[in-house]
Amino acid sequence: MSLIAAACAGFLIAVLWMDLMFDSQVLRHRGADVLPEPVLASICAYYRRATTTSRPMSHLIALVMAILLSALAIRFLTGDDPVWLIAVTGALAGVPIALALTRTVPNAVRLGARNDDLGGQSRLARAVCLDHLVCLACLLGLLGVWFLTQ
Repeated sequence: MSLIAAACAGFLIAVLWMDLMFDSQVLRHRGADVLPEPVLASICAYYRRATTTSRPMSHLIALVMAILLSALAIRFLTGDDPVWLIAVTGALAGVPIALALTRTVPNAVRLGARNDDLGGQSRLARAVCLDHLVCLACLLGLLGVWFLTQ
């Protein structure tokens, strides 16, 4: 992985950190079926801004994801890295990107719209939080594997 890929992973980790500052509110209410309205209002307002009203800035995250995958592909095609390293780093980058594109972003957009009932919004908020924790673990693992092998 090049310096560009490491920078992309770092950028995505920073974005996840910002998201998790709001997502973490759900962790204090693990036993409740429905999150308190002030918690939902805070999380939903954030995701409305982050996914809908911040365009075109929200597209920057997708661009960084594409650059990360491209950098790994170029490294695979031109580098002398072992196949296992490319496979592991590719999976650690690919899983969170695929999760974001197929589940996290659609759920966050839906959450920001607040069209579901409070129970539905609570489920979405918890799902987005879990997705972000998985993505954070993968991207930290990506950087860890890369830096330990260099």
